[in-house]
Amino acid sequence: MSGEIEARLAGLGVTLPDAPAPAANYVPFVRVGDLVHVSGQISQGPDGLIKGRLGADMDVAAGAEAAKRCAISLLAQLRKACEGDLDRLVRVVKLTGFVNSTPDFTDQPKVINGASDFLVAALGEAGRHARSAVSAASLPLGVAVEIEAIFEVR
Repeated sequence: MSGEIEARLAGLGVTLPDAPAPAANYVPFVRVGDLVHVSGQISQGPDGLIKGRLGADMDVAAGAEAAKRCAISLLAQLRKACEGDLDRLVRVVKLTGFVNSTPDFTDQPKVINGASDFLVAALGEAGRHARSAVSAASLPLGVAVEIEAIFEVR
C-alpha cells in the first residue's frame, strides 16, 4: 500500500483485489479526459459470486453488503485505470446501481447505500456522488447487485 486512499482502505480492513477481468466483449473502464467510466461490477467477494434476489431470498443488509463488494471492485478497476495510484482520484461523480429484486421490493436505495456509505467512509468528501438505484428483474449470473461508476481523476 502506498497512498493515502489505500491507507484509509487498510484502516477499514479492506484490501483491494486485482481488478476483475471483463466477462464478455467490452473493456472494464474507459478514460475520457479527466473522467473514468467503469463498467458494471457485479457482487462478488472472496468466496465467489454473491447471488440472490432482494424481496425473495435476500434481505436489505445482505444486499447492502453485496453493493459494498461492488464498490470495492469499482475501486480496484479505478486503481488499474490510474496505473496503481488511487490518489489520482478527485471525486466519485456518479454511481448507477442495479438491484436484482422482486416486483414489490422498494428499498433499492437502501441496498445501494452499501456502496455509497463505503465510498464516503473510504474517500471522505471525494466519495460523495450523484446516484441512481433501480430494480432489475434479473442480473448476470444471478448476482444480487451490479454497479457502474464515473470517477474524476487527475
